[in-house]
Amino acid sequence: MAEAHQAVAFQFTVGPDGIDLQLSHEALRQVYLSGLHSWKKKFIRFKNGILNGVYPGSAPGFVLVLAGYLGRAHYLKVDPSLGLLVKLGKHVPVGRYMSGQNQMLVGGVMVGTGLWIAIIFSMRTVLKGLLSWHGWMFAPHGKMTWQIRLWLVLVKIFSGMQTPMLYSFQNSLPQLPVPSVKDTMKRYLESVQPLLSDEEHQRMQSLALDFEKNLGPKLQWYLKLKSWWATNYVSDWWEEYIYLRGRGPIMVNSNYYVMDFLNAFPTHLQAARAGNVIHAIMLYRRKLDRAQIKPLMLQSTIPMCSSQYERMFNTSRIPGIETDTVQHMSDSRHIVVYHRGRYFKVWMFYDGRLLLPREIEQQMERILADTSEPQPGEETLAALTAGDRVPWACARNAYLRHGKNKKSLDAVEKAAFFVTLDDMEQRYDPANPVESLDRYAKSLLHGKCYDRWFDKSINLIVFKNGTMGLNAEHSWADAPIVGHLWEQVLSMDPVKLGYTAAGHCKGEPHPNLPGPQRLQWNIPPECQTMIANSLSVAVALADDVDSHIIPFSDFGKGRIKKCKTSPDAFIQLALQLAHYKDKGKFCLTYEASMTRLFREGRTETVRSCTIESCAFVRAMISNKTREEKLCLLKQAAEKHQQMYRLAMTGQGIDRHLFCLYVVSKYLGQDSPFLQEVLSEPWRLSTSQTPMQQGELFDLVNHPEYVTTGGGFGPVADDGYGVAYVIIGEKLINFHISSKHSSPETMRSLILFILSLFMVTSSVATGETLCGGELVDTLQFVCGADGFYISRPNRSNSRRPQRGIVEECCFRSCELRLLQQYCAKPVKSERDVSSSSLQAYPASQALRKDIPGASLVKYSKYEVWQKKAAQRLRRGVPSILLARKFRRQVERIQEQEQASLHRPLMTLPDRHPAILPHIQINTSHK
Repeated sequence: MAEAHQAVAFQFTVGPDGIDLQLSHEALRQVYLSGLHSWKKKFIRFKNGILNGVYPGSAPGFVLVLAGYLGRAHYLKVDPSLGLLVKLGKHVPVGRYMSGQNQMLVGGVMVGTGLWIAIIFSMRTVLKGLLSWHGWMFAPHGKMTWQIRLWLVLVKIFSGMQTPMLYSFQNSLPQLPVPSVKDTMKRYLESVQPLLSDEEHQRMQSLALDFEKNLGPKLQWYLKLKSWWATNYVSDWWEEYIYLRGRGPIMVNSNYYVMDFLNAFPTHLQAARAGNVIHAIMLYRRKLDRAQIKPLMLQSTIPMCSSQYERMFNTSRIPGIETDTVQHMSDSRHIVVYHRGRYFKVWMFYDGRLLLPREIEQQMERILADTSEPQPGEETLAALTAGDRVPWACARNAYLRHGKNKKSLDAVEKAAFFVTLDDMEQRYDPANPVESLDRYAKSLLHGKCYDRWFDKSINLIVFKNGTMGLNAEHSWADAPIVGHLWEQVLSMDPVKLGYTAAGHCKGEPHPNLPGPQRLQWNIPPECQTMIANSLSVAVALADDVDSHIIPFSDFGKGRIKKCKTSPDAFIQLALQLAHYKDKGKFCLTYEASMTRLFREGRTETVRSCTIESCAFVRAMISNKTREEKLCLLKQAAEKHQQMYRLAMTGQGIDRHLFCLYVVSKYLGQDSPFLQEVLSEPWRLSTSQTPMQQGELFDLVNHPEYVTTGGGFGPVADDGYGVAYVIIGEKLINFHISSKHSSPETMRSLILFILSLFMVTSSVATGETLCGGELVDTLQFVCGADGFYISRPNRSNSRRPQRGIVEECCFRSCELRLLQQYCAKPVKSERDVSSSSLQAYPASQALRKDIPGASLVKYSKYEVWQKKAAQRLRRGVPSILLARKFRRQVERIQEQEQASLHRPLMTLPDRHPAILPHIQINTSHK
């Protein structure tokens, strides 16, 4: 370890014969290599700063301009210095040191350099003006006018000919514009129109008009003044007031998670997986330090802001009484690893180089083999980062800023990132998909509430069976930044780095590598009490989270694009329809959009609930024709895309209103309009996790390398949080969360998911429900009222009536149709939920599975309710989209002869076992 080597590098003893100086050559060597590494890093940053400062200029361009200027001066027989040194010689005796010819040459180089710099700044100014035009984004999809083609050519020309580095375009990006108050009021009133009654909307119009005429212009003037002075008029206030000033727990409420591969398991060894992944992350950090990561470019031409990458590593959130701060170190050469209640400091460099994967695995093996016990209070110390911020700030200042506690806390907060070697196993189980993914996601989101350091920018969690994931703090950057890192890591881990046949990292252990350093703590009883209090708050919050992760693979963006519809707009409309079917009303919907087309841009809100989307939803639950529904779908999707474009180009609603509200607070002037707008809850908060580097994954030949994406907790206590990732052409992963404690979401999360998948299927494809899946779905939709298998025959006609089997088993079935078969409160002989049911003969296939049974009775409280709940928990997609049952139903129907006038229902090939009741929404602390 570096500190240990430095401590023993110089030793001396004083004796009668004088001072005996002892030098450790190995320690001195490590100190020398460490210093050399630091100076190399400083030089690279200095060089990159110069290259970014003169971009789009380059060294070849400088030589070309200089040579051209001097050549022109020589050809025309004119003074290239333009008399510059002659004028300078009047004040400085230049002639004593240089001849006249040399003076002309030096002066020419100076003038040529000035000309080159002028050209650079002219190109940068023109490029900034070009990038300020966003008409290309509003062009019809698939059509490119000559104006857009010319604009793209000019952008490429003024972007320079050389390959850009990560921060090359930062000085060329335009500033985020401030929308006019009039436009923001107009767009806001349009966005809330479908959510308010006529009287409420009229009242909001009056408040908005009063604000637009009176207080609004004054606040707008201050906001424009800030936009002229600051790089971005939103980002600093957004980070401070939305993230850092929040006094509640950041676990669940702010932090988010990212998951591993869905079907690939590169190794079963925990230490080996940690070795490869940590090495891959450190390689990414080295590329980041050297600015060797390619900046994200739309259409391979239009650059996006890269400022959020700066604080990815060596960063920690520091708690405060009133507000937190973000601490970022320029460099860090170690990580901190948590395992079974102990903290270890692990150096990432030795012999002047980064540790290899097998050497990092060697360090992880040493930690796993360590049998020492945690010190008092050490095991649950990180619960302080999971609870409320004020107690954490008080405990940190009172007990952790002195002695060994300060040294250990500094090691954690100044580490490159935080690693947890979890003692639990998590993995996607195809036999139990939903429950396994739910446990996996909740473990990444909050774990045990004390085994992740939630203040660190990145927490890497490696489980006992080799599965892994990330937990990220939100204030320093948004999810696409972490997603970029994760895509690089996942693409490098199993392919470029790889594992041996035994599951170990490739390579050999280091024979002389110093081991990890155990961090020492001295936590007093008073601090342990505060830790226990924070832990109780965090556990209550974690237990309240209800989460479901569902891979939807029946179709993906490929089929959606064939319908000439944006995949994101399609999913947002499906969410609107699902929420309406679940709640019977619309709600304020948040979708995150990026504003990284501008310098230091972060996010803007897309209000997905529009007048057009509501019209589409109402059409879907009415008797309108398919053509009318498709027409409304396209109109709603185009409106959503228009709102998304406005948000991306700085013409959104919510960030402008937020900044106006902040200015009003600084001025001490309250606005009833802003107060009401900023207090509106987002009961449906959604976000798409984009795949930014699809070229890294060959999903056609290696479909096992699909990732599950990531998710977050619900924003509102009575709302849903929905994250989704579109992977390849045939997969959409949904991460849906809510809270058990809310009566609005406690009993309806599964119904919301059920509605979502039925909506998705009914809009883009035609799927069926048969057998046990049909009965399970009817039982859940109708609840205690029960359901009919066939419609009551209210006419005198002897013509047989169509039943639910005919309507849902052999063609697509919507939720509205299922609800029509729900029974009334009056008992009926066809009410399957009644306490006594008519017995139906069991098939031969069923009898062989039930010895001695000649009749099978299906009762809601004894069998079907229990099995339905179990199936719903096991996987909604298998319930809603079970096409395999169609062939099975047909085979059973051919083998059996119905004893009644028409078959009331078809049966699965196995009788559901009677299991203990599985409660979908359990009670929590």
